[in-house]
Amino acid sequence: MSKAPPGRIEADMWAELDEGAAVFGAFWNAPVERIAIENPVMHKHAKERIPNYQEFTQSVQPWQFGHPEVKRTCLWLKNLPALVPTNIVEGRQARVHRMPPGPDRWKERSRFFTGIAEAMANQWPEYAARGPDQMDWIAA
Repeated sequence: MSKAPPGRIEADMWAELDEGAAVFGAFWNAPVERIAIENPVMHKHAKERIPNYQEFTQSVQPWQFGHPEVKRTCLWLKNLPALVPTNIVEGRQARVHRMPPGPDRWKERSRFFTGIAEAMANQWPEYAARGPDQMDWIAA
């Protein structure tokens, strides 16, 4: 990090980065057979903090799954196949990336597109959890 933005303290930002990296690392290093983690592209400071970090398996775009938007999403997959695009659409726009600052911007930027979620459900049915006692995959 070069400098904290107005209204933020650099130490707090580093603490948030450490916390986020710890959560990601706990998921990625969990002792389960299959893992799917969705996360944006990481910068070097986050990667340095994750034990056993590996680069993402696949990156997808909402426009590959029926949404006319651009918002690169990375998937870290363990023992799961890469997703196959289901509905490539035209008219792509970077709506989320170009949003003006505002109180709900964070909420919209963290929204997961339903077309990608539906592809996961439809393409990975044999890996899905059947109940709390049979859970064999994690999605974060």
